[in-house]
Amino acid sequence: MTIQTAKQRDPAVRAFVTAVDSHDREGFMTLLAPGATMADDGAEHDLADWVDREVFFSRGHLKVDNESDGGRRLIARHRNDAWGEMRTRWSSVVAEVGRIARLETGQA
Repeated sequence: MTIQTAKQRDPAVRAFVTAVDSHDREGFMTLLAPGATMADDGAEHDLADWVDREVFFSRGHLKVDNESDGGRRLIARHRNDAWGEMRTRWSSVVAEVGRIARLETGQA
């Protein structure tokens, strides 16, 4: 069962999924706290470079299947033109100002 984006509990994570699905790179970047970091399968990456390659330049989409931790942990099907579709996990640390300070992803 896919969770509708409008029903996701955490507003920052909901905005993240919306930006990914609408290919809104500028909107996505405004969701990040200064100095935001990310890891993919435990390996640290430059966040802007990674999202360009894995999301925006490869037309990425997320279909959220499950959320936990108040909406900050997701299990989702991530699809892009480079890798096809895979089941992934996403974990977000949201700063006090409602912006994403840390994003971790990997295969679920």
